[in-house]
Amino acid sequence: MTSKVLEFERPIVELEGKIRELKLLSSGSQEMAEEIERLEEKARQLQRERFAALTPWEQVQLAKHPDRPYTLDYLAEIATEFLELRGDRAYADDPAIVAGMCRIGGRPVLTLGHQKGRNTKENLFRNFGMARPEGYRKAQRMFRMAEQFHLPLLAFIDTAGAYPGIGAEERGQSEAIATCLEVLSTLRVPTISVVIGEGGSGGALAIGLTDRILMLEHAVYSVISPRGCASILWKDPEAEQAAATQLKLTAHDVHRLGICDEVVPEAPGGAHRGLASTAANLREALQRHLGELDGLLARGTDALLAARYDKFRRIGHVERVAGA
Repeated sequence: MTSKVLEFERPIVELEGKIRELKLLSSGSQEMAEEIERLEEKARQLQRERFAALTPWEQVQLAKHPDRPYTLDYLAEIATEFLELRGDRAYADDPAIVAGMCRIGGRPVLTLGHQKGRNTKENLFRNFGMARPEGYRKAQRMFRMAEQFHLPLLAFIDTAGAYPGIGAEERGQSEAIATCLEVLSTLRVPTISVVIGEGGSGGALAIGLTDRILMLEHAVYSVISPRGCASILWKDPEAEQAAATQLKLTAHDVHRLGICDEVVPEAPGGAHRGLASTAANLREALQRHLGELDGLLARGTDALLAARYDKFRRIGHVERVAGA
C-alpha cells in the first residue's frame, strides 16, 4: 500500500485491503479462493475503468503523488554503473538536480534530472525538486560534457518549476535557464527528455529542449501550474480544477498537440503502484528512440540539428480570426 491514497483511488485501495484480509483468513479453502479470485478481478476492472476516466485535475494529483518514483528510482531500474557528478564549477552543487554517467542497455549515456525528497528532511535538502541557478548551470556542464565525449543525453523532468527565491534571482535564474535552452538547441549529440511527474514552466523546459520528448502516462506538462493560472486569469486560486482542464496539460493532450513524441504506459494504477513494469516500458521506449536518433545522426550532425529545429518550429500554429 502507498502512504497516501488519493480520493479517486480510495474504492480500489479499500477493495484491495479486503482481499488481503480474506487471504489471511482463507486457510486454503477452495470456496474462499474462488471468492478472492472474483474480488481480484473486480478490483482490476474497477481500476481500469477509473483510470481510463481520470479528469485533468486528477491527473495533476497523480503526477504529484508523494509515492511516485523519482529520477534516482528510475535510474536504479533502467541504468547500470551510475556515477553521480556534482557541482556547477562556479558557485555550488544543487541537489535538486542529479546528474552523472551511466549505461542503459550497455550503452554509455550522460543523464540528469530533477530529484525530489521522500520526507521533510529530504525535501528541504532537494528544495522540493525546484532547481536554483547553480542547478541549471550544472545541467549546462552536463550538456557540454555529453558533446565533448560524444554521448547521448537523457533528461528526467519532474519539477513544479524553477525556484523563485530572491537568492536565485540574484544569481541569475532567468539567464541560467535561457543558456540551458541555447546550449541544448545546438548540442551535436542525440538528446531525449522524459516527463516522469510534473513538468512545470521554465524549470522543466530548461532541460527539455530535446530531439525527443517522452511523457509517462500520468505525467503533466504545462507553462504554469493550475493554481497559478487560476490566480492570474480568474483571480481565484480555488479555480485550479477548471484551469487544469483549460491548460491541456495531460500526457495525451500534450501528445495530441504535437509537443510530446510518445506517451509511455505506466503500471496499472500509476507508476507508484508498479515501478518495475513502468521502468521496463520506459527502458524499451528510450532504447527505441535512441536507435532512431542514431540513424538520423548517421546522416551527419547537421541532419540531427535540422530535425531538431524543424520539430520545435512545428509546435503550435496561428489561426486568423475572420475580420481581424
